[in-house]
Amino acid sequence: QVQLVESGGGLVQAGGSLRLSCASSGSMLSIGIMGWYRQAPGMARELAASITSGGQTNYADSVKGRFTISRDNAKKTVDLQMNTLKPEDTAVYYCNAVYCNDDGRCGFSSWGQGTQVTVSS
Repeated sequence: QVQLVESGGGLVQAGGSLRLSCASSGSMLSIGIMGWYRQAPGMARELAASITSGGQTNYADSVKGRFTISRDNAKKTVDLQMNTLKPEDTAVYYCNAVYCNDDGRCGFSSWGQGTQVTVSS
């Protein structure tokens, strides 16, 4: 099973930047798509950005041009650089990884515990 631990959340003023990091550990054969999701109070969890093992990225329209997702396959980490932050970016951000376990079965999903990002106006 894969464990994910996020770091880097906090309080920032509108227009500022934050960088989130997610480290994975545990027993796995490989990790496929990694992503950052976010959930604002009273709202459903939504995808902010994702990246494949080959580096193909996907962004929600609301963060395009402001957020950049990156990963280090060797270190099994994924980062989210968030620039020009807006109050509407305030949410708990969760790291997600889809992986293959040791016996080659794939499609397992693991979530981190979440990190709070608060953007003040």
